[in-house]
Amino acid sequence: MIEISKDKLRLDVDVIHQFLTTTYWAKGRTLKEVQTSIEHCLCFGVYLENKQIGFARIATDYVVFAYLMDVFILPEHRGKGYSKQLMKAINEEPLLKPCKVWMLKTSDAHELYKQFGYTELKHPEKVMERLL
Repeated sequence: MIEISKDKLRLDVDVIHQFLTTTYWAKGRTLKEVQTSIEHCLCFGVYLENKQIGFARIATDYVVFAYLMDVFILPEHRGKGYSKQLMKAINEEPLLKPCKVWMLKTSDAHELYKQFGYTELKHPEKVMERLL
């Protein structure tokens, strides 16, 4: 059985960094950048027998907006429902209940997120981004 914790002191930043540098969305992210992103977000660690096997972080103001990022379960632990348990914990987090707007970006996990109420943008003409 897994444990999901918001305790940042339990996070294995090396595991998080090593995984993220293999992904399409965070390739090249430095250890310092990972540490900074953790400091400024609400984070969820996923643990199996006290060893970190997953992660997610949310940039939020705790009132209006929550942006879900860096969600993963290590490859050797996939297919056991752990990502669904992580998403359930995030959706049920009392600190985030006031947030009415949730967003994320994904190229390959649409089916997972659809199970938790995420959809394509209803009004993409209203959404803008600035990429540097």
